[in-house]
Amino acid sequence: MAAAGVMSDLVTDGSKRRSANFRPSAWDYDFVQSLRSEYREERSMEQVEKMKEEVRDLIRSEMPLVEKLEQIDAVQRLGLGYHFEPEIKNALQAIIDGATDTAGAFDDGLHATALRFRLLRQNGFTVEQGVFQRFMTEDASSFRESLREDIKGLLSLYEASFYGFEGEAFIDVARTFSSACLENVKGDNDVWVRKIDHALDMPVHWRPNRLEARWSVDVYEADQRDCSNPILLDLAKLDFNVVQSVYRDEVSKLARWWVNLGLNKMDFCRDRLMEHFLWNALMVYEPQFGAFREMSTKITCMITLMDDVYDVFGSWEELQLLTKFIERWDISKIDELPSTIRTCFLAMYNTTNEIGYWTMKERGFNIIPYLHKLWVNQGKTWLEEAKWYHEGYKPTLEEYLNASVTSIGGHVVLFCSYFTTSDKLSKETLEYLCNIPNIMYCSSLILRLTNDLSTSSDELARGDNFKSLHCYMNETEASEEASRQHIKSLVQDAWKQMNKDAYGYNPCPRPFLGACLNLARASQLFYQYGDGHGIPDRETKDNLKSILIQPIPIKQ
Repeated sequence: MAAAGVMSDLVTDGSKRRSANFRPSAWDYDFVQSLRSEYREERSMEQVEKMKEEVRDLIRSEMPLVEKLEQIDAVQRLGLGYHFEPEIKNALQAIIDGATDTAGAFDDGLHATALRFRLLRQNGFTVEQGVFQRFMTEDASSFRESLREDIKGLLSLYEASFYGFEGEAFIDVARTFSSACLENVKGDNDVWVRKIDHALDMPVHWRPNRLEARWSVDVYEADQRDCSNPILLDLAKLDFNVVQSVYRDEVSKLARWWVNLGLNKMDFCRDRLMEHFLWNALMVYEPQFGAFREMSTKITCMITLMDDVYDVFGSWEELQLLTKFIERWDISKIDELPSTIRTCFLAMYNTTNEIGYWTMKERGFNIIPYLHKLWVNQGKTWLEEAKWYHEGYKPTLEEYLNASVTSIGGHVVLFCSYFTTSDKLSKETLEYLCNIPNIMYCSSLILRLTNDLSTSSDELARGDNFKSLHCYMNETEASEEASRQHIKSLVQDAWKQMNKDAYGYNPCPRPFLGACLNLARASQLFYQYGDGHGIPDRETKDNLKSILIQPIPIKQ
């Protein structure tokens, strides 16, 4: 299906259409389609399997507690954890079994205690915040001043503090204390300063796996102490390149789909196929889940396309009609829609049905009714936001979030992560996810708020609705800086709730839970230095190059 060749500058009432002046894609699709795998030949795969056996033996081997913790941390930071989940679980269970009391405490220093706390929570084990109590003052209001010189311990404490749950006061104090101490660290040790700067820029818990792996390879290679097991570094390099080759094949096919669809020629909307693929590769990065990256990248393209129709292109009357078509999910009277909007709706309709066909064929389950329900929710919230714009209405923060956490599209993408990564679908789970459980809401809330913090000024300048920051400012008369701090506190609260849902008991499949965490991580990444999606400048392009274009050099 080709896109409409001509788009009228006028809406049906004769008024001029708005324009967001989005930048064109920064990528040449002929180049993207030419990408080929370089590390998927039999020789590379045999090397990976051989090295994996050596690392398994390493994880199973006996060693002092701190060394074992640091080894597990290295495996996971280097992006290798998905290969060794049973071995890591067994090693951590053995550490728990060796605890000296029921709270899981040991008579170890701050570094070991904080690292153990983080790794246990990160891998789904129960560990109480009380393990930190012995490092605190008698009234448990702050950490002991003598700890200020323990740089390694402070860094571990800081990283652990981002795994806190709602209501854990010790963890909140840990973050405040450790971050204040680390910000004052000076010294000649370049590796340690680099690690501290990296953590303060963004904690490891908020960083996507593939990009953290790429950064960690460089740092572990620079720090001889971390290279005591060179097999880890060798495997990390080769595995990164093998996974990159998988991504290259996938994005090459997606570029061909996007160009054939013709929507890259639509000049009113954001052409962001590559950024959409990066987003979804960061969400579900394991190579075996290519179906998710393909289906969800297509869905993300449709979300952005339709969002721009509602935000920029369509008139109020056209958007009301479009929403009715989404609700009916029927193309029998499609000619009632204006040409360009008709093309966009057909693209969404056909893409959804193609994904439904794939799921029926591969999973034996019809998910179209569930996807349709989510699209209807999207359409209603897009229309509500359009109504605010056309009526000049300024919503409260609560009103805004009730609509915008849905309209940003995270719910649809997260739903895709279930049916594309699970072999056994159930009606009960599909219905549960369509009702948006708390972990999906929190993940989408982080996406919404981080987006708002980075894009609000640009969007207001072109006449869009208020965003969360401005809703709060208008409602409370707070300053912009105070409002930013409030929105950032909402992000931190959402992370605490999501931590509890992801690392406590949850009946949802692990790949889905990981996708919820990783959607939030990708959001933190894309919007850390501005609108890395709408205006994909240096940071986003560099990240794409790291993930897709530039393999890690390997000495032969």
